[in-house]
Amino acid sequence: MPDKNSTFKNFNFPEGELLLINKPYNWTSFDVVGKIRNSMKPLKLKVGHAGTLDPLATGLLIVCTGKLTKQIDTFQAEEKEYTGTMVLGATTPSYDLETEVDQIFSLEGISEEKIKENTKQFLGEIDQFPPAHSAIKINGERLYEKARRGETIERRSRKVTISVFEITQIELPEIHFRVVCSKGTYIRSLIHDFGAALQNGAFLSKLTRTRSGNFHLKDAYEVMDLVNHIRSQKTETTPVG
Repeated sequence: MPDKNSTFKNFNFPEGELLLINKPYNWTSFDVVGKIRNSMKPLKLKVGHAGTLDPLATGLLIVCTGKLTKQIDTFQAEEKEYTGTMVLGATTPSYDLETEVDQIFSLEGISEEKIKENTKQFLGEIDQFPPAHSAIKINGERLYEKARRGETIERRSRKVTISVFEITQIELPEIHFRVVCSKGTYIRSLIHDFGAALQNGAFLSKLTRTRSGNFHLKDAYEVMDLVNHIRSQKTETTPVG
C-alpha cells in the first residue's frame, strides 16, 4: 500500500468521488459504506459500492459518493481479479469458513497435475449456481436468511465468464489460486465446483479482490485512515439533499 499521507486530498463528495477501499476482514461491504457515509456528516449524500465482497473476503471495494453514484452499475460491470486459498478434501454448507465442515474426503490419488488440469474445464463461459449462503434476494428475502433457518432453497444458475483460473501454489490440503472473471461470479461456488469436479470436496478459506476494471488494490485506502482524514477535513461544500 502506498503512503496515504501523500495521496489524501480535499475531496468534493457532492460532485462525486470514487474511493478505492481495502475492505477489512469480517466487515460487510455495507459496513464500509456506512462508516464512510457517517464520516461525511452533516452532508446528506448518497454513498454506494460497486460490487459486494463477502464479510470473510478482503480487498478492493469501490465506493462512490454524490453524483458519481449514478455510475456504480458501470464500475460494477468491470472484470474482477482475485487471489485466494482453498482447502481441498472437505466441504462446508456456505462453501467458505462461515459454517463448519460437513464432509471430509481422502486426498489419496490427488496429484499436482490433476489439480492443474482440473482448472481448464472452468475457463470461458460457464453456468454457476450462487451459494445458498449468499445475499441474492428471492421473493424479497436474502438466500442466507433462508439457509440459516434450514429451509430448502431453489437457486437459479447464471452465466459467468472465467478468463483466468491459475493454481499458484499447492501445499495440500491448501491450494493457492488466482482468478480473473466477469461480474456476478461467486468464487465460493467456483471452488466448491472445482472440488466436486475432482470427485472430492473443497471450500474457500481466504479471498482477496486485487483488481476491478483498471482499479488496483495497491492504490486503495485503509478504511479507517480515510474515515479519520474525512473527519478532519474542513469541507466548504454545502449539503446536498
